[in-house]
Amino acid sequence: MNAKPASWPVRLFAALLWALLLSSCASDRVLRQHLKNPAPISDARFEETIGELTGTRLLGGNRITELVNGEQFFPAMIEAIRHAQSSIHFENFVWRSGDVSDQFIAALSERARSGVKVNFLVDALGSIHFKNDDWERLRESGVHCVKYKPLRLHTLFSVNQRTHRKILIVDGKIGFVGGISIADEWLYETDNPGRWRDSHYRLEGPAVGQLDEIFEAHWSRVAGKCAVSGRGKNPPAETSGACAAACFLSGIGGEENARRIYLLSIAGARQSIRMAQSYFVPDDLARRLLIEARRRGVRVEVITPGNVNLNLVRRASRSRWKKLLDAGVEFYEYQPAKYHLKLLIVDDVWTTAGSVNFDDRSFGINEEANFIALDREFAATQIDTFEADKKLSRAVVPEEFRRRSIWIKSLEKLAGLLRFQL
Repeated sequence: MNAKPASWPVRLFAALLWALLLSSCASDRVLRQHLKNPAPISDARFEETIGELTGTRLLGGNRITELVNGEQFFPAMIEAIRHAQSSIHFENFVWRSGDVSDQFIAALSERARSGVKVNFLVDALGSIHFKNDDWERLRESGVHCVKYKPLRLHTLFSVNQRTHRKILIVDGKIGFVGGISIADEWLYETDNPGRWRDSHYRLEGPAVGQLDEIFEAHWSRVAGKCAVSGRGKNPPAETSGACAAACFLSGIGGEENARRIYLLSIAGARQSIRMAQSYFVPDDLARRLLIEARRRGVRVEVITPGNVNLNLVRRASRSRWKKLLDAGVEFYEYQPAKYHLKLLIVDDVWTTAGSVNFDDRSFGINEEANFIALDREFAATQIDTFEADKKLSRAVVPEEFRRRSIWIKSLEKLAGLLRFQL
């Protein structure tokens, strides 16, 4: 008997899957073409390539200030909120009720009651420990609250994609971007193994407008009927410094922008690569580019968390290290606390930081936001941060790493099989 032809829904699904595969392959081919003969960071062609592949354009006249740990970034963010005059745009992944949350709720609510447009977007899964009473406090004050992809029947097929962005924009003039979440674990005792070592960044200047556009595009797509009109579009931010910088999105509307920028940055390195990463799980291409960087004499240093234990992501990370260690990549494991930075510095002049982890989830699944900066003076401040963290880290000795037990090697290899979703 002849097999029955597939029903039209099956054929449509197969066609869409094939189209997606072809699109992905075409995108990867374009990236690989640029990686064959990469322009160095110091060459104007590097910036042109970034613009061509991601649509991201560096703008002059910015000031970027690093805020180290909760005692610096939380007060700075709340202070900016309290002085808001027209709009507050806030998007985050993890938001948990507690002391930190109460401070933000109070500041956001006070501004909303004063007539400031406050749009608040938070991931539904990341806010499962955000109490209903706290939601009501925000809503009653006039804050427009939206959860990103709550668990519903129509969101089941996309539940794996989350908003991992951590951005705040006040009046279109001051922006904050980085890796922090709104939770008490980021506030106290950064030498405590149960707390987080992290950095966040305050942006002033034209690049803030790009960060605001990232939020507004996401808000209008997600909020739908909840979107509200405010006092009109904020005027362009004025020049605030001498740093050439830009903010870029990765996710819907900027598919794989993070991966492209990270891989181009590594390929463009000629002297040094410093990477501080909470989640460092390189794919095969990323690992090959790091090894090629070593072969052309680039020093490559990576700081990762020191507390691995049975953590799945950390184990998957270490399953990718052997070839990198053999090539001379230097690994350091941060000891005093949990480590949450997402920082890359190349050739002492090029920097990117934000919410992007060096893994497949950030590169191809989640909604992310980072800034990039081409500025030697700012890069020097980040090198100081990197070196300070390195002093608090334990160097990974290749010989010791190779002598890991069979049990540990097997556990890491097993975890590595899941890296495409980590």
